[in-house]
Amino acid sequence: MIKRQIRRAAAAAAAVTLTFSMVPAAFADEAEELTKITFCLDWTPNTNHTGLYAAQALGYYEEAGLDVQIVQPPENGAVLMCAAGQAEFAVDAQDTMAASLDLEEPLGVTAVAAILQHNTSGILSRAGDGIDSPAGLEGKVYSTWESPIEMAMIRYCMEQEGADFDKVTLIPNDITDEPAALAANQTDAVWIFYGWGGVNAEVEGVDCDYWNFSDISPELDYYTPVLLANNDFLEESPDTAKAFLEATAKGYAYAAEHPQEAADMLIDGDSTGSLKGAEELVYASQEWLSGQYIADAEAWGVIDPERWDAFYGWLYENGLTAHDLTGTGFSNEYLP
Repeated sequence: MIKRQIRRAAAAAAAVTLTFSMVPAAFADEAEELTKITFCLDWTPNTNHTGLYAAQALGYYEEAGLDVQIVQPPENGAVLMCAAGQAEFAVDAQDTMAASLDLEEPLGVTAVAAILQHNTSGILSRAGDGIDSPAGLEGKVYSTWESPIEMAMIRYCMEQEGADFDKVTLIPNDITDEPAALAANQTDAVWIFYGWGGVNAEVEGVDCDYWNFSDISPELDYYTPVLLANNDFLEESPDTAKAFLEATAKGYAYAAEHPQEAADMLIDGDSTGSLKGAEELVYASQEWLSGQYIADAEAWGVIDPERWDAFYGWLYENGLTAHDLTGTGFSNEYLP
């Protein structure tokens, strides 16, 4: 009796196997579900994000078995959304990320890729006003976000040249177009990211001076922006995380090699409409940033532990964090 049941079960299994072997390959592909990934930006779409939109448009995510949804950050920020598990990945920067790590119970996020290899931010001012170096800020008006790290960095840079930060007049930074604000004398100096604000000055034809933080001190050559991941997701789905980063790396490599085509993909993929009318800036920005995605690194996304730690060590030494964050908050393990 038992033997007959075994033979019947084997025959049924063979029939099922035969039936599925006859299903058309196309139907099997359609039946295969893609793994859903939510990616939260740090701001409206811009050229820091182009590699994501290129990977989406070129089908790299789908080829990796992923269905990636790119969303805007909530009011409380992309990092909190990622830490809460509402997004698997998000965009932040090493300096602002410090607050998420400098807690008794740090937020559960890890930087898993550097979007740009170097800190391309610095101070933009009107040409000829004498602010072509940190010392030139003495006696001038600076628009600030009132961030402790921001003001400590400017103070530090000024002190390198023997200048007094206390002689800078600080006003709130509510500027959306930095070159236009300088041209209208709304401020004397403002912190920008050159790939957007500096390039915009060129596009608008505003003659400006600029100095870069990383040129003043190597400790200030930190990673901004970075790609974060939720720690629980990394632990539970490491292969999915690696698949996402491999596809994303291909997107950024494409953007580095084909800036104009990638810029078109960014513009077409922008569901917010914020880039409409700014196509000239997008193309110029993309051309400039194409050399910054990989720069002198061996590949896109790689984080140099020494540079990462140099900045976090500087924060701790200057009393800007309660904890020594060196050696924490990043991983190269998931990069291709």
